[in-house]
Formats: sequence, structure tokens, C-alpha cells
Amino acid sequence: MRLASIAVLGGGPGGLYAARLLKISNPDARVTVYEQGDPDKTFGFGVGLASRTQRNLRLADEDSLEAIVAESHPHEMSMKVGDSHVRLAHGELLAIGRATLLSVLQRFAKDAGVELKFGKRVTFEDVNADLIVAADGINSATRTEMAHEFGPHVTQGEGLYLWCGTDFALESAVFTPATTEHGTFVAHAYPYTDDGSTFLIETDEQTWRRAGFDVSTKETPFGESDQTSLDYLREAFADPLQGHRLIGNRTKWTQFRTVRCDSWHTRNIVLLGDAAHTAHYSIGSGTKLAMEDAIVLDRALAENDDLDSAFAAYEEARMPAVAHLQAIAERSMAWWDMFPERMNLPVEQLMIAYMTRAGKVSLERFAESAGEVVKAGAAAYAGCALDEVPPPANLNEWALGRPSAGRSGRIADTSLRDADGTTTLEITDRPWSADVSRLLADLPASSTFWLTGADDRESTLDRLDVAERIRIRSGAVVVVDVPEQFRSDGVAGAVSERVDLISFTS
Repeated sequence: MRLASIAVLGGGPGGLYAARLLKISNPDARVTVYEQGDPDKTFGFGVGLASRTQRNLRLADEDSLEAIVAESHPHEMSMKVGDSHVRLAHGELLAIGRATLLSVLQRFAKDAGVELKFGKRVTFEDVNADLIVAADGINSATRTEMAHEFGPHVTQGEGLYLWCGTDFALESAVFTPATTEHGTFVAHAYPYTDDGSTFLIETDEQTWRRAGFDVSTKETPFGESDQTSLDYLREAFADPLQGHRLIGNRTKWTQFRTVRCDSWHTRNIVLLGDAAHTAHYSIGSGTKLAMEDAIVLDRALAENDDLDSAFAAYEEARMPAVAHLQAIAERSMAWWDMFPERMNLPVEQLMIAYMTRAGKVSLERFAESAGEVVKAGAAAYAGCALDEVPPPANLNEWALGRPSAGRSGRIADTSLRDADGTTTLEITDRPWSADVSRLLADLPASSTFWLTGADDRESTLDRLDVAERIRIRSGAVVVVDVPEQFRSDGVAGAVSERVDLISFTS
């Protein structure tokens, strides 16, 4: 289709990248980005770019991706609990400073012929364009003002997090907890330049209140950082910080908001990135999703003859992919909310639990890329020597044959289901739902809980997550029904100590 004018609301990475792609595809169109902030000021610290994201960006626009990579900082991934430290070799993880990324994308947008306008708030009502791309972030004014047309749904996570940074480069990305007199805090930290690292720290609401951060949050003026929290956490994370300070950038505690919309378009307006959807930071950044949205939107506009058809194609391609990622992200968010309750596990076994937490990576696949880590974690699970752990191809069946709960293997005998002391629970709600919380608060006294439910994969993963919560809180033996086709999910649940026994169903 022929577009004479395109307005992009929001000069973040998604908006800038969309503007460049759209200008390249529509060379005769006037493409304008409107950003209310200044070009050299931004929130945040580093932005992570996983290997798949890099591949997608390279296929869409190799020149800008090469410039981004040139300014990025490669790193590996690790986990440290107490004195135990495990590292994963991963040569394809990159991070880049958010300000640097914006500078690169601004330059490439200008080079393509995009006009950038900063310093003034512009809404969809202020512009006259054939196409309006609303890339105005999680607090999208466009989505809010047209809520009746977009149908937004916003849910809030239970935990709280604080996004800050430090002025040196960590050796690798690291997940590490710090336990204080008030409770446990967990850092997700990674280097993004030779002299800077992102340091995201999260905790539960009770710990947050006990530490007095409910007060410091309330007393921190708008636009400033919670220095009380930064000073406290600098001491709590003194070891990984190596004497360096924590730096704020309008840093305050907040709860993650997951945004979903019934529709991403109306009239000639289309939502992109956080304006349309969000996914928890533990599985990737909103930057990645926004830039991938831009790729699909540009392609849909190029391949269709009118906006309605293009918007329909955009939603058809992106909505299922984003919904899938959001489901994974919610499961990951719930896993991190419970992280302090798993800290008794050996760090290698904890790393297995982390990698398999959302069902994206199987135990065998993880073993193929991190054999020594998985071998140590599997040996801890089985209580055996390292040389008794088989190669990845035989790992699943070996793991199911390890003794547990006084039994010779991890596959439950069906007679246990009807035995005295066994309570059968049908799980029909998500593990983090209010109904499951009420179930956990009112568990009957039983020596064994047998969890059953629907036979689709999401329901199976839900049961495994609920099983872990029951197992931790009750100390009882927990059995989960797992359809045979999801056998690898059951194995990962057992090795990660989410469940004691598995009952495979046809």
C-alpha cells in the first residue's frame, strides 16, 4: 500500500526501529518520531540481546544490527549462592547500554530519512498521518485514552523490584541472593559496558516492608531515586559489588505489570511494544519484543493493500507469539518469587531448576550445552558420584530410576493414589492464582498429595509448579499426573525437586 505520512509516538528502541524500517519500505513517505523526552536522557541501564533476537534483527536490517553489536558487551551467565558458584559458557549473550542503543537507533533512523522531534508530548489527536504507530510504552497514553477500543488488561505481580546499576563491569551475568535480617533479596545483574552493569534487585512484599522500604518508597520524590534502598542494598550485596556503589536513575521499588490487549489496532492507529504487551524481565526485555513487533508490522504493511488487512496480519503473526512468551514469563516470574525457598539446593541443581523452570528447555537439551553443570546437579539429585551420571541421551530414564520417598524409582505406583493418607487434588487454576493460594493455606493433613487435571502442556506445567509449593509447605510426598507426551517435563520437575513422584498417563 502507499503511505504518504507515518507518525511514530515514542522514541524508545521499538519506535525508532519501526520508524527506520517503515521509512526504508516507504521511501516517499514522511516518517516522523515524536518523543517527549530529550534525545540524550533515558531511563534504565543495560538492555540484553539474546542470540535469537540478534538473528531476527540481522534478517530485518543487518546494518543497524552490526552497529548495535559493535557497541555491545558480551557476557556469560552464572549463579552464586553463598560460596557456591556455577557458570555457563554462552558466547552469544550481549548487552548494550540503553542510552547507547538509543543513540545508535536515532542515527540509523535519521540516516534513513526519518524526522525526529523531541521535547514535547504529542498524542494521536495532535498528528495527522496515514498511519500512527503508538510505541509510547507501558504507561501508553494512547492505550489509556482509547481503552474502550484496545481492551487492555493489566495484572500486577506480587513481588517488588528495583532497577539500578553500578559503575564497573561484572565478570559475567549473575543471579545471586543476599539474606539480611529482614529477609532475602535476589539480584539479576549483568555487564553492559566496560565500566557499567545493570543490577536489578527483587524481593517479596513482607521483606520489603520489614526493611522499611514501603516508607522510603513513599518518601522518594517523583523523578528521584530511593537512596535509602540503594545504600542498604549496597551493603547487602557488598560481595558481588566488590566495594562499588549502586547507582539509581529515577529508581524506585515497583511491582511488575503484565499488559495484554484485546486488540492492538483501531482506525489508523496500531500499538507496538510495551504499549500493547509486556513480559516479565526474567525472560527477556521489552526492547526485544518491541523491535520484533516492528519487524512484523513493517512486513505486514508491505504485503497488504490496506491498513485493516495489514493490522490483521500483524496481530495474527504476533499475538500468539507474544501470548506464548507471556505465559512463559508469568511462570518464570512465579519461579523467582519462590527463589528464597529453593536456596537449600546445591547451586548446580538450582541452575537446572532455573533453566527448566518455564518449560522452554528440557533436561537433556540443557545437558547437551552444559554437561558438567547438569552432571553435578543430577548427581546431587540422585545422591551419587559424578561418574554414575549417564550422557544426555540416557539422562531422562536414568533420572526416573533414582530412589525417592522410600521407593526404587520416581514413577508412582497407581495403588498409592487410593492408599490411606493420600489426598487427590484436581488443579484447575494457575499456580499463582488466588484460588491456589487459598488451597495452599488450607491443605489437609496428608502424607501424600496426588495432583491431577487437564492433559494439555500448560496444565501439566501448572501441576508441577503447584506440586513444588505443596512440597515445600507440607513436607508431604507429592505425585503429579503427567501425560506421556510431556515425559521430559516430568523428569525436569523431579530433578529440580518440584515433585517427588510422577504418574505417566496416556
